[in-house]
Amino acid sequence: MATMPLHRHATGRARPGGTRRIARRLVVLVAAAAVGAGLLAAPAYAEPTVDEIEAQIDKQWQQLEPTIEQYNKVRAELRVNRAKSKDLQKKIEPLALETELAMNRVADLASRYYVSGPSTELGAVLLNANPDLLGEQMALLDRLATQERRQLEGVMKIRKKYDDQKAKLDGLIADQEKKEKQLAAKKKQIDAEIKKLERSLPVTTVKTTNCPTINGVVSEAARVAIRTACAQVGKPYVWGATGPNSFDCSGLTQYAYRAAGINLTHFTGAQWNEGKAIARADARPGDLVFFRSDVSHVGIYLGNNQMVHAARAGKPVNVSPITTMPVAGFRRPG
Repeated sequence: MATMPLHRHATGRARPGGTRRIARRLVVLVAAAAVGAGLLAAPAYAEPTVDEIEAQIDKQWQQLEPTIEQYNKVRAELRVNRAKSKDLQKKIEPLALETELAMNRVADLASRYYVSGPSTELGAVLLNANPDLLGEQMALLDRLATQERRQLEGVMKIRKKYDDQKAKLDGLIADQEKKEKQLAAKKKQIDAEIKKLERSLPVTTVKTTNCPTINGVVSEAARVAIRTACAQVGKPYVWGATGPNSFDCSGLTQYAYRAAGINLTHFTGAQWNEGKAIARADARPGDLVFFRSDVSHVGIYLGNNQMVHAARAGKPVNVSPITTMPVAGFRRPG
């Protein structure tokens, strides 16, 4: 009987390993085809816009502001209640001393009766007193004990009143302290969320307390100058002043750009020549904007026809439209 060579296999039997390899290749080919056709492409992720981030910050702030005010309310109530508790404690201290003294007097009276005995007291009265006065003297001894007892009862009653009030206050203070901690933790959490959202703002966005949020601030120098100038909003105009407590117009622009490492002369005419001329259509936030034909006034442009500037005597550093004066032109420092 003939036998098949060892290196040959029956035609009807597939090798398991080979089948798996073929299946894997098919999967890879199908996946590649699907990707090529766009079937398995990952959905595009759009970064949130500045307006969307600002809307989220506003939403978080709506949660934070009531929490802050509730926190302030609890702290104010705590101060009042702690003062009340301290005042009650001062009233309790002399009452406690008075109670202790009254207790000592009652204890002394009781010990004397215990040592000498009522019969000795009675004997002394019988031997040395007029029989007609016996009832009066015995009543005197009884009244002495009754007076001590009543005095003690009166003091204890007043002390209990203050103790009860203080216990209520102490319970209220403990509850308010717990609320204070909870509100502080909630405030901290929301605050962290807001800071996280602010950090997600694009680098070209400048967000300050005193100026509007500004987008498209390309250079770092402009960002620093805008932040510095906006931090001066509300400070007075003083002729010839260059900060940090007061400014005139070119003094403010000099101060702001000095913080960004760019030196400008404290004079509008010189600053006009120290910067690069920029067409109005190409003006960017951070550029200097000059006014009137004699370029006698200057501010820092914020975009959207707004600027921050030291306005004039009697009017502090503020944000205002550039349309209030005739624009002479724009210059870009550095």
